[in-house]
Amino acid sequence: MYMRGRTVALIVVFTVLFSSLTTAAVVGENGLLSQVTGNGNSQGFEDDLDKLKEAYAMIKSRYIGEVKDQKLIDGAIRGMVESLEDPYSAYMDQETAKQFHSSLESSFQGIGAEVTMKKGRVTIVSPFKESPAEKAGLRPEDQILKVNGKSLEGMDLNEAVSEIKGKKGTKARLEVMRPGQDDILKITVVRDEIPIETVHTKMMEDKIGKIEISQFSEDTSSDFIEELEKLEKKGMEGLVIDVRGNPGGLLPAVLEISEQLVPHEKKIMMTEDKQGNRMEYKSKLEEKKDYPIVVLTDKGSASASEILAAALKESGGYKIVGQTSFGKGTVQTAKDFDDGSNLKLTMAKWLTPKGNWIHEKGIKPDVKVKLPKYYTATPPQPEDQLKRDTNSQQVKSLQLILEGLGYRPGRTDGYFDKKTETAVKAFQKTNDLSVTGTVDKKTALKLQDEFVSLLREPESDLQLQVALKTLKKEMK
Repeated sequence: MYMRGRTVALIVVFTVLFSSLTTAAVVGENGLLSQVTGNGNSQGFEDDLDKLKEAYAMIKSRYIGEVKDQKLIDGAIRGMVESLEDPYSAYMDQETAKQFHSSLESSFQGIGAEVTMKKGRVTIVSPFKESPAEKAGLRPEDQILKVNGKSLEGMDLNEAVSEIKGKKGTKARLEVMRPGQDDILKITVVRDEIPIETVHTKMMEDKIGKIEISQFSEDTSSDFIEELEKLEKKGMEGLVIDVRGNPGGLLPAVLEISEQLVPHEKKIMMTEDKQGNRMEYKSKLEEKKDYPIVVLTDKGSASASEILAAALKESGGYKIVGQTSFGKGTVQTAKDFDDGSNLKLTMAKWLTPKGNWIHEKGIKPDVKVKLPKYYTATPPQPEDQLKRDTNSQQVKSLQLILEGLGYRPGRTDGYFDKKTETAVKAFQKTNDLSVTGTVDKKTALKLQDEFVSLLREPESDLQLQVALKTLKKEMK
């Protein structure tokens, strides 16, 4: 959750969305930011400051190499923040903060994934839907070890993000560790322009509306309200809210959306500061909706997504379908300094309406739906040719994808045998490719497209289908 000293915070959308797992809020006179200037132990602070000054003076006057004042100051602040060992607190120097602010536009260039730091490793929270990261096969919880041959070990999140981001058309060759798999995955992502359209709506069969929220940005709540009204005017009788893969965003956005759905005077969420002081946020909705609602979550649903899901579950009595969410229950406040740098600091917890802290636990669904095995597969890389009598993790992923697409490779253990070759030939024939049985560049690219389509088709979306069944029971 993310707050900022200048009225409202903006979601952190670095070229690879930099630890947005955040939710922004208005910071008032008595808000969290006002606590920054508290004195604490004045004498102890002065003694420590003297020590810092002595170290600074010694480095300036005695260090044998070149010393830049700004670099020393930036390093001191960064060191203090890193000593907290909090992946959600960060110091951004002028250049990094500039990139941060310039990325807050209608689109940005990059791989299109949300990242955070977990146990010293850059970890995917969620790839954006239909982004290069998703198309290349990146999944929540993937750990990025190297980018274009350069190890990310020992880097802070800012430094790692700088390696991953890049201009449209350039390639990020990633070495990735995926939980549950022994082999290192090699995934090439072609960076692209990533549009930030956060609300997607569809009226499905049986007058069931579906609203997918990809993140909570400045325009999300107004777009959501507009789309919700359209669905209601069409006679919607049930609503699915899909926040799978949604890494979070602005608190005002999720509060405004929650106020459209959570019954009047019911709690949406609470914040709790260091002293244990709590602030409640309640709904102002006049009348409870006359249709049932189901929420879809997965392990990529974080922060603001979890606020919405918890509010609908605990205050609205609506069901959650899917997987346990990410589990991000802290609040960050950002301070802009006069020189253009920025400090983002964890200053509170957020709690569910019933006072639960979901941090590192997530929100459990009422109806748990396991994903099919092919969900863990990584599409074959265009530069890597796969053929008969080879054995690898890439072949295993290929077999899972072929099986998901209905081509029956006969096995999914990673050995490219005759049956797998026959399945590849059948795929090539169906898609007007050269029928060789070898996965070449054209076949790999087509497999990528078909695999992403499979993941996006409502009929193939097992979690969505269960959500629809659950909703229909409520509609009777």
